[in-house]
Amino acid sequence: MRHIIGVLVENKFGVLSRISGLFSGRGFNIESLTVAETDDPAISRMTIVTLGDDQIVEQITKQLNKLINVIKVIDFTDTDHVTRGLMLVKVSVEGSKRLEVLKLIEVFRARVIDMAAKSAIIEITGNEMKLKAFLDVLAPYGIKEINSTGIVAMNREVKARNRYKT
Repeated sequence: MRHIIGVLVENKFGVLSRISGLFSGRGFNIESLTVAETDDPAISRMTIVTLGDDQIVEQITKQLNKLINVIKVIDFTDTDHVTRGLMLVKVSVEGSKRLEVLKLIEVFRARVIDMAAKSAIIEITGNEMKLKAFLDVLAPYGIKEINSTGIVAMNREVKARNRYKT
């Protein structure tokens, strides 16, 4: 099962290395990893996507909590949360394809950030399903290159099921 784990850490030298070392040392794979400073420059937020059953993820979170620079660990799996990723896609736009690709970009609320005679670089953000769907529709036009961030996640303030109660 896929798990998204949020980790608040002290923004200090070597913290990322210790956390990635924890995963590799125990044979846990990191599917994606994003790290950025929070509104407090002394604290960074990591979002780690990993695969494993509940027992493995429990072991991971316990090991993370033991690290001295870790402030808080959150497994988003069973929580009401929002995820997003950013992707840059270079796609072929030669000849008559150009107009078709531009229409698809509009449908997905993506945007062109660079246009050349034979290709365009497109920026898109969204959840994983949206990003995958975008790649699926662009594939027939000739995707030349893809670069993406990892997933970032955040718990919702109000649970969705409570939001619509009357």
